[in-house]
Amino acid sequence: MSSVLNKLNNAAERESSESQALIAVKKLEEAALELVASYVDCTCYAEAIREVPRAYQPSNQSTDFEKLIEAEVNKVKADSSTSVENHPLIRQFREAVWNVHHAGQPMPGDEQEDILMTSTQTSILNVTCPLTGKPVIELTEPVRCVDCKHIYEKVPIMHYIKHQRPPKCPIAGCPRVLQVGRVICDALLQVEIEELRSSGPSAPNAENIEDLADDEDDEDE
Repeated sequence: MSSVLNKLNNAAERESSESQALIAVKKLEEAALELVASYVDCTCYAEAIREVPRAYQPSNQSTDFEKLIEAEVNKVKADSSTSVENHPLIRQFREAVWNVHHAGQPMPGDEQEDILMTSTQTSILNVTCPLTGKPVIELTEPVRCVDCKHIYEKVPIMHYIKHQRPPKCPIAGCPRVLQVGRVICDALLQVEIEELRSSGPSAPNAENIEDLADDEDDEDE
């Protein structure tokens, strides 16, 4: 009888411990979501501030820069497809938690994630630099055009912009003309490249990229 009671007590203690661990993990995830949300907001504000000089129109009346920045922030957020729940950093957090007890096993929903990564929602539009031919995951200083979202190695693309007239995006079919101040390493680029690097087989392939480029050209037309 005492043996049965001991087993029941041990089982109850384990269940209580697991319950406490789940609560702790949930709190950590909530904190991570809050942190990433702040990070995304900061990114939007940074991009909005870079846009202010273009949006500013001199006039005889004083400019309300607070409203101007707010308007640009709203534009950036409207154009952004970033979701905090699906952010690469949150995925990495959940993978780390999952791997504690399920190392080597795919996370639930990974099949759907693979489909998502190869859909038009991916932020990586080209998997190689058009000037060097190097995969974007191997670039030393990756930069991205704010306008067309294509990615390049920094030194070659800056040299290209300086000497090419007009400096049209070197991605075949892209009509954008590049400007030095609008080809940057934005706040999410390194995160997205790292996600692409770690995604392995789920990374966008050349066929997906061509489809994305075609869609982009159709939108421009």
